Amino acid sequence: MTPISRPHRHDALISCAGLLGGLVLWAVGLHTQSGRPLSGTWVLLPLVLMAGLELLRRTAPQTALVIGTCLLLADQFTPGSLATVVMFTDLVYAAVLYGTPAAARRIPVTTGLITVGVTIGFYAWLHRPEALLIGVITGIISFTPAATGALVRSHREAADSARLRAEQTALLAEMDRSQAVVAERARMARELHDVVANHLSAIAIHSTAALSLDDPATTRQAMSVIRENSVAGLAEMRRLIGLLRDTAGHEQPAAAPTLAGLDALIAQAGTNGSASGLRFALDDRRAENGPLPAPVELAAYRIVQESLTNALKHAAPGPVEVALARADGLLTVRVTSPYGDRPGPRAPGSGAGLIGMRERVELLDGTFASGPETAPDGTKIWLVRAQLPADERTLST
Repeated sequence: MTPISRPHRHDALISCAGLLGGLVLWAVGLHTQSGRPLSGTWVLLPLVLMAGLELLRRTAPQTALVIGTCLLLADQFTPGSLATVVMFTDLVYAAVLYGTPAAARRIPVTTGLITVGVTIGFYAWLHRPEALLIGVITGIISFTPAATGALVRSHREAADSARLRAEQTALLAEMDRSQAVVAERARMARELHDVVANHLSAIAIHSTAALSLDDPATTRQAMSVIRENSVAGLAEMRRLIGLLRDTAGHEQPAAAPTLAGLDALIAQAGTNGSASGLRFALDDRRAENGPLPAPVELAAYRIVQESLTNALKHAAPGPVEVALARADGLLTVRVTSPYGDRPGPRAPGSGAGLIGMRERVELLDGTFASGPETAPDGTKIWLVRAQLPADERTLST
C-alpha cells in the first residue's frame, strides 16, 4: 500500500485559519448572498469541507481542486461564506503551483475560457452591463489565482534551472582544476626526470667505475666527472625550485633551455661517456626560418637530453649522433646510438624517459618513434625520432 503523505504544516495553518475565519463570519452573520434555498447552518458544510481540502493542497492538489469546485457550486445554494471562496482560490493557486506540468498549463487556460464564457453568457441572458461584474468576479476567483500560480511556478523553475547550472558550472570548474593539477604534476615530473636523470646517470656510471677499478688515475677522473655532474644537477634543481616558488618580489628564475645550448649538452655528454667508449656528434641542418616556438624548442632540447641520457645508460661503444632538420613547417629531431651489449658499468632505467618524450611530442601534436633499427652499413642502432610543428601558426591550429 502507498503510504499516506502527512499534510505540510503550512497547509495545516492555512486550513485552520480559513476555518476559524469562516466561523467568525458565520457567527457575526456576514454572508455573501441571500435568498438561497438552504439557510442557517448549511453554510458551514462547504466551509468545513473546503478547510479539510486545504490539507491536500500540496499532496493531492488536482483532487482537491475538483472537489473544491463542487463545494463552491454547492455553496451557491447557501447564504455563502467569503472564507469558502478565498480557500477555493487558494486551491486553484496550489493546483497550478504544485500540480503536474500538464495541469499547470491546462488550468490557467481552462479558467480563462470559463471567465470569458461566464461573462458572455450572463450578459446575453441579462442584457445589462452589471452582468459584466459576474465575469469579473469569476475571473478573480478562478483565473487570477491560476495565473498567479503559473507565474510563481515559472519563477521557481527558472531559479531551479539557474541553481542547477551553477552546480554544473562548479562541477566542471572542479574537474578542470583537477585536470590542470594532474597535467601540471605530469609536466613537473617530465621536467624533473629530464633535468636530473642525465646528471645522476653519469654519477652512477662513474661511481661504479671508481669502485670497480683499482686505478688511481681512473678513480680521480671519475670523481672529477661525478663532482661536475653533481654541481650541474644541483644548479638545475635550484632552477626548477625557483620555477615552482612564488617569484613575486624576487629575481625571476632562469629561462628554459633552448637548442642553442645543444653544443654544451653534447660536450658534457662526451665527457660523461668517454669512459664507456661513446663519441657524441651534432649535425644541425636547420635553415634560418625564424625562431621556433618556445614550447617546441624546450621539447626538442629535452628529447635530445633524454636520448643522450639513455645512450649513457644503455648504448654500446660507438658514435652517438644528434641530427636536427627543419622543413615543411616541421622540426625533425633524430638521435641514433649503438644498440647492443656494452661492457663496464650500466645505470638502471625505468622506461619513464621514453614515456616522457612521447608525452611531450603528443602535447604539441607531433609524431614520435623509438626502437632498434638497422643502419645502412648493417649495424644495429637505437633510433629516437620526433617531428614537431616548427612555427606558431602550425602549433596553434
